[in-house]
Amino acid sequence: MAELPPISELVPHQGPMCLLERVIAAEGERLSAEMIVPAQGLFSHEDGVGAWVGIEYMAQAVAAWAGFQARQQGGEPRIGLLLGTRRYRCNVARFAPGQRLQVDIERGYQADNGLGQFACRITSEGLELASAQLTVFGPEDPTAFLKGEENT
Repeated sequence: MAELPPISELVPHQGPMCLLERVIAAEGERLSAEMIVPAQGLFSHEDGVGAWVGIEYMAQAVAAWAGFQARQQGGEPRIGLLLGTRRYRCNVARFAPGQRLQVDIERGYQADNGLGQFACRITSEGLELASAQLTVFGPEDPTAFLKGEENT
């Protein structure tokens, strides 16, 4: 298995928007990342971080997987788009400050046009807290796509 770079080198998110702390495993179609829920942060409240933020944790793990794949091929991480979430199920209303979360993602499929789907889950101390299917889109040239210059 290849050396795991810092999360900041895998996702295009910077500063307080980079929510995951580190990648703990990446191989083939899978990636696992972890973080400790901050007591103070962009989405933090005194009683924790709302469970809806779990979708962003999952999306950033997908971005880290894509960034890791790009690095393996000599490329750089690039912007991707979260198109939708299916069956987001969460067993908690919020993630507690100081709680260690593990985010596991696995690519189910990837079309030639950059459309992909990932099975995702968030666990803490071996218990599943949340799960979902994320649909994402990674255009070949994100800048051109966002300007409406790329046909897909």
